[in-house]
Amino acid sequence: MFVIDLNYIVPLEELDTHMADHVKYLRKYYKKNVFVASGRKVPRTGGIILALADSKEAVEKLIKEDPFYKHKLAEFTVTEFLTSQYHPDLKEFLGY
Repeated sequence: MFVIDLNYIVPLEELDTHMADHVKYLRKYYKKNVFVASGRKVPRTGGIILALADSKEAVEKLIKEDPFYKHKLAEFTVTEFLTSQYHPDLKEFLGY
């Protein structure tokens, strides 16, 4: 599993003009069972996306489709982690 950490680098007003396209991008990868959860940080300085993928390179490739990446609205950091514990209802979804 991967944590995609977004750090906004433009004013929120500029970011919000691309929010609808960003949400469309998120929905695309939810439908493909790649994204597990996502949301804004508090305070609103960025966002977090939890993703399932075979490699960090695969995650970095799909990030390039994000309008926030394309328009240089946020910096992205990808962290891989091994899910050693998880809620039992997620077992099938995570493929374990």
